[in-house]
Amino acid sequence: MHGKQPQKKKKDRRKGKGDDADDENVMLTLSKLSVEASDEDSVTVSSKGSKKKGGNIFAALSQGQSDEDEESDLDEDEKPAEKSGSDEEDVEEKPTKKTKKAEVQSKKEKSAQRPRSMDEDVEEEGSDIGDTTMSAEDVIAEQAKKPEDDLYANLTKKEKKKKKKQMEYERQVASVRAQNALEGDFSISQAEMSSRQAMLENASDIKLERFSISAHGKELFVNADLLIVAGRRYGLVGPNGKGKTTLLKHIANRALSIPPNIDVLLCEQEVVADDTPAVQAVLKADTRRLKLLEEEKRLQARLEKGEDSVAERLDKVYEELRAIGAAAAEAKARRILAGLSFTPEMQNRPTKRFSGGWRMRVSLARALFMEPTLLMLDEPTNHLDLNAVIWLNNYLQGWKKTLLIVSHDQSFLDDVCTDIVHLDNQKLYYYRGNYLTFKKMYVQKQKELQKQYDKQEKKLKELKAGGKSTKQAEKQTKDALTRKQLKGKKKGGQEEESHEATELLKRPKEYTVKFTFPNPPPLSPPILGLHSVDFGYEGQKLLFRNVDFGIDMESRICIVGPNGVGKSTLLLLLTGKLNPTKGEMRKNHRLKVGFFNQQYADQLNMEETATEYLMRNFNLPYQDGRKCLGRFGLESHAHTIQISKLSGGQKARVVFAELACRQPDVLILDEPTNNLDIESIDALSEAINEYKGAVIIVSHDARLITETQCQLWVVEDCTINQIDGDFDDYKREVLEALGETVVSKANP
Repeated sequence: MHGKQPQKKKKDRRKGKGDDADDENVMLTLSKLSVEASDEDSVTVSSKGSKKKGGNIFAALSQGQSDEDEESDLDEDEKPAEKSGSDEEDVEEKPTKKTKKAEVQSKKEKSAQRPRSMDEDVEEEGSDIGDTTMSAEDVIAEQAKKPEDDLYANLTKKEKKKKKKQMEYERQVASVRAQNALEGDFSISQAEMSSRQAMLENASDIKLERFSISAHGKELFVNADLLIVAGRRYGLVGPNGKGKTTLLKHIANRALSIPPNIDVLLCEQEVVADDTPAVQAVLKADTRRLKLLEEEKRLQARLEKGEDSVAERLDKVYEELRAIGAAAAEAKARRILAGLSFTPEMQNRPTKRFSGGWRMRVSLARALFMEPTLLMLDEPTNHLDLNAVIWLNNYLQGWKKTLLIVSHDQSFLDDVCTDIVHLDNQKLYYYRGNYLTFKKMYVQKQKELQKQYDKQEKKLKELKAGGKSTKQAEKQTKDALTRKQLKGKKKGGQEEESHEATELLKRPKEYTVKFTFPNPPPLSPPILGLHSVDFGYEGQKLLFRNVDFGIDMESRICIVGPNGVGKSTLLLLLTGKLNPTKGEMRKNHRLKVGFFNQQYADQLNMEETATEYLMRNFNLPYQDGRKCLGRFGLESHAHTIQISKLSGGQKARVVFAELACRQPDVLILDEPTNNLDIESIDALSEAINEYKGAVIIVSHDARLITETQCQLWVVEDCTINQIDGDFDDYKREVLEALGETVVSKANP
């Protein structure tokens, strides 16, 4: 490269000295720039999104809602509940005595033919249901109906009616409790548990068969099976918007039948902003330890007053505290916070002085500190810098309990996960191994499905050519599929009948995304750089001192370092959005810069459609605007709806399309993978590799960094140094600086 390079430097990188002040300054700067840029056509957008509550970070452990919440919910639902109860009662009383007698006689005749097993007895109890898939409310109602005949045999019809109404009311209470914590209009059903499953109250695994979940009328899961084996680390993957987060919330809220002995935790909300220091916020998560310490204090005070009778109990408290490692609790909490990039000063700082992103880190630290039986993490790397991701990756590889993670970070899934759960076509499919293993197996599976589909289509064509109607041909093909499936089940020792009708195979869907950036003309080096630059935000110490470097068209650079050292500020200096305190930014006079920043949504006009936005900014014809959006994987239906209604990932694609339309000579990307799915991150990597201009990235995504073969430039000690080594060397340095042992990759 012809541009002036930073000095190569091998250095022991101890705990980062960064603060989050730089992040806040960058956000303020970008907000101001966004307002200035949109003065001509500013739009006021009212947000209708649901507000997140502060306070408890966890979606649920196993506790129900508060009494006040229950009462308020029941006030709203009490009258409809009573009405529906009377409706059901009318339906139940319609069958005649003759019909009931005939059913009883039929059951007696069948039972007389052969001896019955215990399992059959249980099955017969539920035989009146008609369908093995029931909603949560139906299960409660069914259980309530069983003892009805015995309890109310001597009551009058009027008294029975009153009792049934009371039961319906109680059913509604149970339903409200079960689903109050869920967000949105969800409908859940789950197959009735077998007697064998019902007895597994001490089960260490989670096994749910044929459950269904829908949201706002849209089916997310249909007759899906959930299998979570204790001690395994699962990665839940699948396209965005198909129900991954919804599944985590349903598990956390126990809307699905989770064994009662398994404590479940979903790290979801940031901690409350108050005067509690970060380290104390983490320690307070262990309520058992706090109660024991309080009891220890009370018993010691009584013992000092001469109450010798408490000595025995005090010894037991000491023993329990030793068993849970109470003495090492603070050291453990500080180790976790340090790994998540909290300096010693930040660990003692009140939570109200942190931004939302940092409070999410405190939330994550609490979850890791508590070590629940099943820990669920939804995009845990989104709020982290690269150093924190490296630490979390290494820490979770040694996790002994059960993990269920949703993440778009391929490298993270590869290193941490022992199994992959794939959400596809409203079902869950299980693969042993990490994400790379899953990808290979999935590609092979799709090839096999395509072969089977082609074979089916050929058979249908032959049957139609032989004189069969379309309906006859499809029925004959379905029958053949049913026979094949039954034969396969018998071979596998599965004799039971399938409750699902056999359907014709559908053409396997291919989800492909392609990003493309137009190649720029050659420019003489250096095309962009900083010359003798000092910079610091007003009233704060300098972030940079005497920084001097230049880049050329072949440059591929990733800026790394802890949060708060100035990575995003450096990008703003290079784009000219910030002016140096001293020195200057120099660039080729023909240079066009394409900048993707973390607050990318701020630059979009929310009332326009994506197509209108590109047409207005670049004077594009309608079809050209849509083609550009299509090249960045934005679905065609999203081209013509208001940008305000698009998801975060869809908005990101609009911004990438805008970058391409600018035909930049250099791409400057600040955390470009946030809100992108795995396939889109792969597409971005490929686009960068094919692009002939310069690229400067700040990213926490290890795969993007390694796939694009970026040089690593580290921001430290108010300057920039090129790392002497590759990404693995940098990871090792980060972990050793934190005093951590590097965990070797192993996916049992």
